[in-house]
Amino acid sequence: MKNLTDSFVYLGHGPSAGSFGFNTDILATNPINLSVVFGVLIFFGKGVYNLLSLNDLLDNRKQRILNTIRNSEELREGAIQQLENARARLRKVETEADQFRVNGYSEIEREKVNLINSTYRTLKQLENYKNETILFEQQRTINQVRERVFQQALQGAIGTLNSCLSNELHLRTINANIGMFGTMKEITD
Repeated sequence: MKNLTDSFVYLGHGPSAGSFGFNTDILATNPINLSVVFGVLIFFGKGVYNLLSLNDLLDNRKQRILNTIRNSEELREGAIQQLENARARLRKVETEADQFRVNGYSEIEREKVNLINSTYRTLKQLENYKNETILFEQQRTINQVRERVFQQALQGAIGTLNSCLSNELHLRTINANIGMFGTMKEITD
């Protein structure tokens, strides 16, 4: 193992006796040594390429994270602005609600007074209608009583006349009445 480490330490120097080293003469080297050297170079070279690619990936990821943070900040500012607008609208609506409440109470009082006045007027009209209806019913009852009294008096008079009048007197009375009706008819024509 010591020989292997010593050989890497003395890479630039020529081979020393009893040690391992690189022969820089291409024609003097054998194909196995060349294939080992090329394999080592390709293996470590590929790692360097992968490191460059990893750096690109990390840079891209860093840019995406920064863009996401920037977008989040913009969205946050927009949300804060919307919140302020919503709070301003809420204050305005609360003020309008208070005004509606105050106006509503006064409107309710006005409507209450109007309703009381309207109810009073309606009650007054109903009282007048009631009195008129009572008066009408009294008049109708009085007229019915008068009609009955008149009918009874008429029936009593007819009964008295029928019992007092003879047939001959009855015929003369009928003829006299017919004559009166005839004369009245001639006068009206």
